[in-house]
Amino acid sequence: MTDTTLRLPAEWEPQAAVLVAWPHADTDWADRLDAVETTYVALVTAIARFSTAIVCVADEALRDRATRLLDANGADLARVRFVAIAYDDTWLRDSGPITLTGDGAFRLNDFRFTGWGGKFEASRDDAIVEGLVERGLFGDATHRAIDFALEGGAIESDGRGTILTTWRCLHLRHPALSREEITATLRATLAAERVLWLDHGYLEGDDTDAHIDTLARLAPDDAIVYQGCDDPTDSHHAELAAMAGELAALRTADGRPYTLHALPWAKPILDDGRRLAASYANYLIVDGAVLVPAYGDAVDDAAARIIGRAHPGREIVPIPCRPLIWQNGSLHCVTMQLPAGVLAS
Repeated sequence: MTDTTLRLPAEWEPQAAVLVAWPHADTDWADRLDAVETTYVALVTAIARFSTAIVCVADEALRDRATRLLDANGADLARVRFVAIAYDDTWLRDSGPITLTGDGAFRLNDFRFTGWGGKFEASRDDAIVEGLVERGLFGDATHRAIDFALEGGAIESDGRGTILTTWRCLHLRHPALSREEITATLRATLAAERVLWLDHGYLEGDDTDAHIDTLARLAPDDAIVYQGCDDPTDSHHAELAAMAGELAALRTADGRPYTLHALPWAKPILDDGRRLAASYANYLIVDGAVLVPAYGDAVDDAAARIIGRAHPGREIVPIPCRPLIWQNGSLHCVTMQLPAGVLAS
């Protein structure tokens, strides 16, 4: 049974802030810290144009460094708030709170974060929501620890009771559970009416086991923006074509097909022979804007235009994301939006 007093808002609804964690030498970014900091500077500067950026830092020295870099880039530091807290890495989409709201109340769902199925050490990341609560970030919001592995990048919400996700990811996290059992858990914990499953779609270089936010994104007015692949010689072509077919077969809650927006396909980006997951679907919606990944590819602008059509009335702001995909994620993966009203005054 779902909780009828709460719901998981859509990302395009009003926000209080966007949560990020600044990279430092004790994270996996150590070897390319200078490069990835350029992305974080651009990202936080862009967020602060439209909203509040809450930046997790490991210590005061890191806060000072981030402040200097942001200030040098012209960031509005009055809209940047720092929180000192320990973390293993910076993928707050997956370790941050999944916040439900309703009737002026908020519930911070704190799912287990296992480092994407035990691939990486994640004990500090698994404790980050509790740590932010202890620091008074969320005021009167209820904190609910849930003994179920789920990352924020694995789910999409339309704010009206529909969740979109992938079977590959959730099955690998919970191999002993059936689709019906996982569906029931998602409905109960996310106050959802229905769960739409995709059986196809993956990106080489993605170690999240096919997070939905790298593949297909729910958008306003019953639309879905998804990563296409128009190169029949590419290893992704058949799988993403099958995913596109699944999306075309989905229906809204009232039985209509979704409006589909296919994103162009970037040329392969390699790092020492390893293909990196350059998805344009991994964009971030903030109040008044959409921050979109840019990879230095010829189709960057076309991808931004398509995302803009799916989110009319918002400014489109490209963010250089090549440094991020070295660690197998992109723009959406390193951020977590917080709904309007959830923060302590």
